[in-house]
Amino acid sequence: MKYGFDNDKYIRIQSEHIKQRIAEFQGKLYLELGGKLFDDHHASRVLPGFQPDSKLKMLSQLSSQAEIVIVISAVDIEKNKIRQDLGITYNEDVLRLRQEFQNRGFMVGSVVITHYNGQCSADDYRRRLESLGIKAYYHYTIEGYPNNVALIDSDDGFGKDDYVETTRPLVIVTAPGPGSGKMAVCLSQLYNEHKRGINAGYAKFETFPVWNLPLKHPVNIAYEAATADLNDVNEIDPFHMEAYNKVAINYNRDVEIFPVLTAIFDGIYGKCPYKSPTDMGVNMVGFCISDDEVCKEASRQEIIRRYYTALNKMAQGAMNEAEVNKIALLFKQARITTDCRTTTIAAKKRQEENGTECSAIELADGTMITAGSSPLLGTCASLLLNALKHLAGIDHSIKLIPEDFIEPIQKTKVQYLGGHNPRLHTDEVLVALSVLSLNDVNCRRALAMLPQLNGLQAHSTVMLSEVDQKIIKKLGIDLTCDPANKH
Repeated sequence: MKYGFDNDKYIRIQSEHIKQRIAEFQGKLYLELGGKLFDDHHASRVLPGFQPDSKLKMLSQLSSQAEIVIVISAVDIEKNKIRQDLGITYNEDVLRLRQEFQNRGFMVGSVVITHYNGQCSADDYRRRLESLGIKAYYHYTIEGYPNNVALIDSDDGFGKDDYVETTRPLVIVTAPGPGSGKMAVCLSQLYNEHKRGINAGYAKFETFPVWNLPLKHPVNIAYEAATADLNDVNEIDPFHMEAYNKVAINYNRDVEIFPVLTAIFDGIYGKCPYKSPTDMGVNMVGFCISDDEVCKEASRQEIIRRYYTALNKMAQGAMNEAEVNKIALLFKQARITTDCRTTTIAAKKRQEENGTECSAIELADGTMITAGSSPLLGTCASLLLNALKHLAGIDHSIKLIPEDFIEPIQKTKVQYLGGHNPRLHTDEVLVALSVLSLNDVNCRRALAMLPQLNGLQAHSTVMLSEVDQKIIKKLGIDLTCDPANKH
């Protein structure tokens, strides 16, 4: 596996840069955290070598100076919004995030419920938090936000919000997802700190787009693909160009709101400390790319994966045509097609030869493994077995799971559980291998190969079941599927 990102350098220089920013604001900084603090798999896919928990490791060096404030919108509480990648509500994710942070030695000071307008569900949630010993605060909806600066920057605007008590020089403001109101919480705190005679600053820690890479660099195009459902657009920061005569990349929402932020800063401090939205950021990722070509190719593959994901959502009934069209346009900018994904070509070729749904996986040494579905196994389950046998050096003719072992499982699935598909899924295959491994050395050898699947690319000519997709994700395989239902 080729790496294009120096993770150790990133952890070192990023933490130093944040320390410098704290010092610039006389010792107190509100740091809005965009994206994911841990489990940042998008970053690890487009920047091979970036570890999914790199930002957390970096901030761990500042944990004695930091406390975390978690933000959740009352609107998201009201509609029970789900975090799609985890399948849990934002309500539950706040508690999960808190526990994860505490497990890693961070102080979690409080939870702020934003966009509050008397919602009963938000009141219930606040009582639940307080029953768990968690401090909770309300920040209110402000009419005309963010453009009504005169109201925002007054005692009837930010002045109505609960003042969030913080005790450490670095306050990291994070949330389960976008649109939670993180920036407004930071700005409200600046207003209320200033009223109390406390000097504090604001900065934004967001990995993408990478400000010091070209506008049409595949890493930045991949970010647009990842946020196609939000219709984010990368652009050259005009404020940065005007102030410094240098090109810097930002995205439309930060550029659009910068004049408003400037006015709010002017109201609080008498002047804005930043000349551009790029100035607000502290991201050092672009300085840690060690092999640009590796990152470019990884990003092209991510764009293709995002396209297939959008197509699958549409095939399942989502009204996301704009998202699909947006990523198709990005294909042209990146000068790619789906044929740039080798596993796609291999799976489709196998399907043409076999006449049945097929899948393919590319191993770390470039070996391409393919498989088709059968009366006993789904295509993904077959592919998993073929890959494990190859990695373990087991002859392809050897059946790791005997047919007479599979048939009773199929009978239970159909006759007793009412299933319609008798074929074994990947989870059932792994359970069968585990049971057989007690007395079969080949099954033990095959199971020992599972860690080697992490980071590999795979493609299926049919949309897989939710069970198969979850197992593939847990194994760390990057999967794409054609938007076709099973026969």
